[in-house]
Amino acid sequence: MRSAISENLLRVTNSIETLKSSLGINYPIRLIAVSKLQPAEAIREAYDNGHRYFGENYVDELVQKASQLPNDIRWHMIGHLQSNKIKKLLSVPNLAAIETVDSIDLATKLNTQALKSRPNEKLNVFVQINTSNEATKSGITPENCHEIVSHIISNCSSLNFKGIMTIGLRGSAEDFVILNEAKRQICSVLSLEEREIELSMGMSGDYEEAIRNGSTNVRVGSLIFGERPKH
Repeated sequence: MRSAISENLLRVTNSIETLKSSLGINYPIRLIAVSKLQPAEAIREAYDNGHRYFGENYVDELVQKASQLPNDIRWHMIGHLQSNKIKKLLSVPNLAAIETVDSIDLATKLNTQALKSRPNEKLNVFVQINTSNEATKSGITPENCHEIVSHIISNCSSLNFKGIMTIGLRGSAEDFVILNEAKRQICSVLSLEEREIELSMGMSGDYEEAIRNGSTNVRVGSLIFGERPKH
């Protein structure tokens, strides 16, 4: 008998595949199961049903869960990253990506630590853009996004620029439009191919709309795990 998490995961996965088919999308779309504040047992249920990509918001929680769960899980850091937590975060061997690089200073510090702790691999990073211009959200302004991308590509040999990310206003497709515009600006200024830059946007309430707007990385939590537990 399937658990609720298993059923929910299958429903979301099927909806993504159906949408891809209807839109004629032939590129992969990564489903990040947002496991913030969820117990390790809930993550294990999704894992046992074949899912491997999980997103965490807090470094300490990610490190703790990574030590309790299989090492082929591909962890994405999707919360704000403080400089004093970099070393601890990079101790996770199966950290697949940091989606919240929002300053040249943070990129430089990540690169310095990665050179020490992960010398034989490149760390995947996304640049976080504050598309909704909210003071309560991290991220750089869309107008300046190419500067940090240029810095990562030119000066951070241990970082691999994967794409750009936004949180945005709940239910606002305008944020998706702005992130796409930022992508075009980056490609124009830095002579990059648009197909080489991933877009991380869309959550439980709007991931389908995000996919329609070109998202390659959707972060879905409550639709898979149910309402998250309180602190």
